[in-house]
Amino acid sequence: MSEEKYLKKGQKLSLRFMEERDFPLIVKWRNLERIRQNFIYREEFTLEGQRNWQKTMIDTGKVVQFMICENAADHRPVGSVYFRDIDHETDSAEYGIFIGEDDALGKGYGNEAATLAVEYARDVMKLKKLILRVFIWNISAIRSYEHAGFRKSKDVAAVTCSDGTKGDMILMDLEL
Repeated sequence: MSEEKYLKKGQKLSLRFMEERDFPLIVKWRNLERIRQNFIYREEFTLEGQRNWQKTMIDTGKVVQFMICENAADHRPVGSVYFRDIDHETDSAEYGIFIGEDDALGKGYGNEAATLAVEYARDVMKLKKLILRVFIWNISAIRSYEHAGFRKSKDVAAVTCSDGTKGDMILMDLEL
């Protein structure tokens, strides 16, 4: 893959826009229990659903989604990072990320991807504020978000997930 496809390049990782060829990976990753448990939406992902996400959210500008790729020769995708609910009136969006490949965990990829994504949001998208929601038990994610500059803004008790379970969350934000 040519280097010009990579929007942001860090020491270990690069970000590129998600493409249709990535849909099977996104579906596989989002259906992993370790990832699913960290999202409010916990329904099974399908290729059809991912195509609909592309059509109704990404193609309409409501979402910008990237693949997180290792900088090794094959540029293997290892996860995804995105901005959703983009509001051009307030120049804000919600941030989300997941590392899909098990062997990519614990390597600092989440930290670097967050830094690259925040830079893109500020410098290219011209956003002024990012928010995120994280379950209180996801300590490694909270640390990664803090590393990227996010700060806790609010506790939210007993958030109901799509599978009917409830969990306490923290809202975090970052002024860009």
